[in-house]
Amino acid sequence: MSRERKEIRDNKLLQTPDQGNGSTVRKQVSPAHTRRFGQTRKLPFRRDLVENENPEEKARRHKEMELKPLYKELLYTIAHAMGKPSTSEDVTESQLQQYLKEAFTMTEAEHSSLLEKVQSTEPPVYCLMATVKEAKGILGKDVSGFSDPYCMLTILEDEQENLTRQSRAKPCKSVVKDATSVDKIYQTDIKKQTLNPIWNQTFILEFGDVVGASFHLEMWDKDEEVSLTQKLEEIKTNFNSLRRMIKEAKKEKGTDDFLGNIILKLKDLHSTEDRWYNLQPRTETYPDRGQCHLNLKFIHKERDGTLSAGRSAYINYCGILQQCVQAYISKQQGSGPWKGALCVEAQTLLELYATQNDLSPFLQDLAKWVAYSKLYQSLEVDSSVLFQQLTSIEYHWHQQQLPHQQKQELGDSLHGFLQYGLCLVTKYRDIFPPTTTSTPKLHTLLRILVQICKTRAFQKLNPAQVELNDEVSHAIQTGTQEWFNIKKGLHQPMTKDLPEIINALSSLIGEVREDIKHNKDVWNRVFVSAVQVDVFTVVYKTFDSLLANEVKATLLLMEGQMEQRLANSLFSVYLNLQAIHKEKAFLQKRGLLELTNFHEDFREALPYWLNEAFSKTQDRVERAVRVDQLQPLQTGSVPIKHSSSAVDLVACIQPIYYLWEQLSWPDPEEAFMLMVKVTEDVCKIVVNYCHILKERVKVLSENSDHGSAINMLCVVVNDLEHLRSFLTRLPTQLNWTGLRDRTQNVIGESQFHNTLPSQLQQAQSILSREIRSALDTLGKKLNTDIATYVRSMSTRQRIPSKSTEDAAAPLMQYLEQELKYMNENLVQENFNSLLTPLWNHSVKIIYQVATQHPQQEGFMVFCQRLLYTLQCLELSFHAEGNGLPMNDLHSDDYKTLKAYLTHNALSSQELIQKFFDRKIKEQNSHSGEKYGAVTLLASYRRSDHRLRVEVLNAVNLLPMDYNVTRLCSCVWSLTTSSLR
Repeated sequence: MSRERKEIRDNKLLQTPDQGNGSTVRKQVSPAHTRRFGQTRKLPFRRDLVENENPEEKARRHKEMELKPLYKELLYTIAHAMGKPSTSEDVTESQLQQYLKEAFTMTEAEHSSLLEKVQSTEPPVYCLMATVKEAKGILGKDVSGFSDPYCMLTILEDEQENLTRQSRAKPCKSVVKDATSVDKIYQTDIKKQTLNPIWNQTFILEFGDVVGASFHLEMWDKDEEVSLTQKLEEIKTNFNSLRRMIKEAKKEKGTDDFLGNIILKLKDLHSTEDRWYNLQPRTETYPDRGQCHLNLKFIHKERDGTLSAGRSAYINYCGILQQCVQAYISKQQGSGPWKGALCVEAQTLLELYATQNDLSPFLQDLAKWVAYSKLYQSLEVDSSVLFQQLTSIEYHWHQQQLPHQQKQELGDSLHGFLQYGLCLVTKYRDIFPPTTTSTPKLHTLLRILVQICKTRAFQKLNPAQVELNDEVSHAIQTGTQEWFNIKKGLHQPMTKDLPEIINALSSLIGEVREDIKHNKDVWNRVFVSAVQVDVFTVVYKTFDSLLANEVKATLLLMEGQMEQRLANSLFSVYLNLQAIHKEKAFLQKRGLLELTNFHEDFREALPYWLNEAFSKTQDRVERAVRVDQLQPLQTGSVPIKHSSSAVDLVACIQPIYYLWEQLSWPDPEEAFMLMVKVTEDVCKIVVNYCHILKERVKVLSENSDHGSAINMLCVVVNDLEHLRSFLTRLPTQLNWTGLRDRTQNVIGESQFHNTLPSQLQQAQSILSREIRSALDTLGKKLNTDIATYVRSMSTRQRIPSKSTEDAAAPLMQYLEQELKYMNENLVQENFNSLLTPLWNHSVKIIYQVATQHPQQEGFMVFCQRLLYTLQCLELSFHAEGNGLPMNDLHSDDYKTLKAYLTHNALSSQELIQKFFDRKIKEQNSHSGEKYGAVTLLASYRRSDHRLRVEVLNAVNLLPMDYNVTRLCSCVWSLTTSSLR
């Protein structure tokens, strides 16, 4: 048994059977619940109980006064046993005695002494208690088709039966009716005109010995004299019975008709029989004669009353039952709670004793309830056993009237167990922990309490009106307060140091939070289903008041003394209170809660919490950069192109996000200010990271070669791009949308968007500027090399000596190598950002080289090389769609350069052909003019600065003369002066 249940057992109303009078004794130690039930009955205290008695003397006294009298009663029961027990296994007398010695812990000497005393006592008078309950389907012997049945019953032993048979000349129906010993023949009442009579009459039949004796029951139809007038009247109304009337007329007047009999050998009967028996005929006429329901029980009369000092059989039965159960449980140690099972020897002894002393099933169930309910308070007894006995008591309540003493005992037992059960409910956290094995026990206990309050016995025998829901709620509330006080004492700080006091409060609130969770998730289902009590609501409201007082008292000690250490200690207190406060959503009836505005008590600590998060994050970021070697991370098969510090930075900032989620500050306006501060801190950390990362590059680049420096610069660009991508997710991670919804009534739309997004944009612009600066640094070297390669193609020595492909090969090899390196070491966004200025610079370099080259011999070949180079660069930068798109490549500068190179790369014949193609195209696309057109041939002579224009022809001129023709000729000559 658990320690908590022992404490409850020792602090309740104990009930112990008194000797002989059937009353109970109460030892009241903790009357808290008793006062709620009203005034209880006062019962006498046992004089034989000695205070402060040592255990050995107490055990000896108990054995002498309690166990030995019961032992003698059972030895007497075994010695004078009658009938077979109802158990399936047969046990011998020696087996029963051996069991008694073990169950009652008697020595062989004690057993022999007690057995000798029992054998010297007077034997009882053996009796068979026969209850004739009813019959069905009997024969109808009267003219009306019915009978007037009655029963005659007796016990015939061997000698008397033999004499009767010898004196009988021929078989006769009647055995009981013709018996000479009228004293031992009993007759039931006569039931008029029925085939299904009901008697419910009990008779006690004495006999000397079971062996050779038999029980006889004969059923007869009473034949009473009827007047001639009545019989004629019956004939008139019922002609079908005329034949029966003639048969009746032949009979001798006053002779009863035989309906059937039942003969049972006593040695074949069980100690208790309750069943239907077929009525047997004496002749073959009408073999089916119906059935009769009998209850047969072997009892003792004039049983020796000195065995148990005159105590009643009921009290002895209670003691025997309790001892048998304890003996059984002691042998089943560690096998779980007792579920009502007993060994066959115990069952046999209990059945024999109850039968011989004529204890009714009601009294047996009452004794079991009293014994089991007491055992439940000291041993591990399954609750379903008690529930079963309560059901039996309720069933028997109106079927049998209890004696006054047993009524009082039943009332006291029900009242006491209800009180004890409520004590268990008070300690339900310790006795029934939230496990799959314990919660069903709590559920069964609560059902027992419900059943107790529902029973008519409890309602009749307890004058106080008990509202079980209120009592359970009060027990839960009381137990919660006690549990809180115990936990508070366990977490009491050893000193008056404020951080230690706060830590103790945090630990206490943490246990309360866990208890509330268990009540909501586990215990609430049990209480609601069993007694319709919302234990979560009761517990939550109780804790709400207790915690509010505790928190206010603690924070009052800190008034004016806030500093970082105290604020850090208070954070766990705030989180636990917040978690408890969120559970209010599950309350059935909320009402006014004292912890509703608990956050207001922590305003003073709020800046310290934010500062602590910022400082720790900043320190972690600095440490991450100090150990960063600016090498790309390699994880699995997919390479990570940024360094460890960029990953660490994101991880370091996560606690700031988590802090914002943890705070969940209820006040909307204050929550907006907190978001401004959190966003500002994140942006500061990111910007500061850029500065210390640049310093780290300088440190690592001092003793590194050019290639390593370029590699580190690529990693830095990737780190910054990783942070920029990280900042774009900031509004989502901080849930700006949710904050906007909460603050829309207190913060204007313009104020919201002018504050938070501007902070983020400023940090992103700094990152973008740093990225561009780093990319410019990477691009400067590439631009210089590209210009060198392009200009090398314009030297006169190299023009005739190499083909166009060979001339462009060095530049393309260089670009392929460098762009491949950049693509492998830069993230896609930065690689694309590098390609665009590099392409634009390449176009500009080629244009400068092309326009600055003198247009003399070899210029056409040079332009051809440049045009080929431009086309190769276009393909390289496009990279089959993986690089820059064509729209970005075909800029205005590119179109101008390509047109220039294309024009100058053509030969004279190609130029003339192109000119004529253009003219033909113009002519083909030419449409008629309103006044016609004139073809002119113009030439300019540079030596004398004269332009000569010759009119060749005219077409589609307007007709002006009557013959629709006009003569016209014109020669234009422009002088030099006019041109000037």
